[in-house]
Amino acid sequence: MVQTIRNAWKIPELRRKLIFTAFALLIFRLGAAVPVPFIDTELLGGYLTNLTGTIFEMMNAMSGNAFAMGTVFALGVQPYINSSIIIQLLTIAIPALERLQKEGGEEGKRKITFITRVATVAIGVLQGSGYFLMLNANHLLALKGAPTWAAGLVIILTFTAGSALVMWIGEQITEFGIGNGISMILFAGILSRVPAMVHTLWMYTSHWFDKVTEAEKANWTQQQIDAYFELNPAWTVVIVVGIVALIALVVYISNAERRIPVQYAKRVVGRKMYGGQSTHIPIKVNMSGVLPVIFAQAIASLPLTINSFILTPMVEGSFRYGFMEAFKSTGLVYAVLLALLIVGFSYFYSTVQFNPIEVSNNLKKNGGFVPGFRPGRPTADFIGKVLGKITMFGAIYLAILALIPIILSNLIGMDSLSIGGTSVIIVVGVALETTKVLESQMLMRHYKGFLE
Repeated sequence: MVQTIRNAWKIPELRRKLIFTAFALLIFRLGAAVPVPFIDTELLGGYLTNLTGTIFEMMNAMSGNAFAMGTVFALGVQPYINSSIIIQLLTIAIPALERLQKEGGEEGKRKITFITRVATVAIGVLQGSGYFLMLNANHLLALKGAPTWAAGLVIILTFTAGSALVMWIGEQITEFGIGNGISMILFAGILSRVPAMVHTLWMYTSHWFDKVTEAEKANWTQQQIDAYFELNPAWTVVIVVGIVALIALVVYISNAERRIPVQYAKRVVGRKMYGGQSTHIPIKVNMSGVLPVIFAQAIASLPLTINSFILTPMVEGSFRYGFMEAFKSTGLVYAVLLALLIVGFSYFYSTVQFNPIEVSNNLKKNGGFVPGFRPGRPTADFIGKVLGKITMFGAIYLAILALIPIILSNLIGMDSLSIGGTSVIIVVGVALETTKVLESQMLMRHYKGFLE
């Protein structure tokens, strides 16, 4: 990837796009450091630290710690991603939206984009309102004499405006920069956590705790102190090797695909003969990307998330305490539920994105066929069978990536790890996608044609 960027830098047009992308991501990171008024950021950070295994932890990871700091871009790209997924699902359920997407052309795409933007703002208002209610219920506001309703209005409008601005920055990167803008923002947010992760790992494995002052130790929880003493420095090698192996696995699976051979029959049109060539239908092993993991984690963390809004303290030995312990992010129940949800969502998204009957009909219309199978229903059944096997393999792969942090957390004795399979999939996927975009654009500009 570094060599690709170096080669792209030599081309003036691509160099301008790279600079534009870098400045856009810089604006995003600056906005992720500007605090919103009326929020006590110190109390907020301490409160969210204890909410491991909830949906807030995932939102904080996707926003590059902006969520825990209560900044302008605290909601990040989550409202836009949610609205995009909702509109995508509605195009399947509502025939009018489906016709608009398939037959509307450029005008239809513009209308779908406008609907997505409006939905983004609406979801931003809802999430901003939920954020404010959480702050108010847990006494995390710094009103400074201002009425609560005025502080709430400022906080909700600021979060909504921040999510809309992040959406606009992503669209500008897509149009004038390199790669998909929303993916690049997610990429930047996750990578911004890497220095803190490396620093934390170094502290855990170098007995840094012994070197801090008594004043700093006083601010640490007993859980942090126990973790620092329990972690063996030898785990550093295990974690680093595991991360490298995880990245290699993600790169391999991201490029893996099952190719179904297709043969086109020869046909004569006028004085010319068409067809007769062989090609294939590529089916990616991980067709649905990281979406099944994100949705599965969101649903599996609902019990702990709902419990965080209940202000009544839990009593050890009660039913509520036992129920929450069962759904702890490092527990067996949570791990099993997460794996089952990932498999279910993987099949759901593969069904939404790839329709074997539609592919079979298109092949039949264009004179294509899969060798050994008759056009029509037999071909659709064969493609569906292949899709089912590939989807199962991809679902198991995603489940393993999601369970690796849980397994390591139990082995090491920490409640959570800063890095997870979800983040690795996003970072590696965006890096591979950006590299392919740069290589294709460089290839297009170096093409000399037939006249030279």
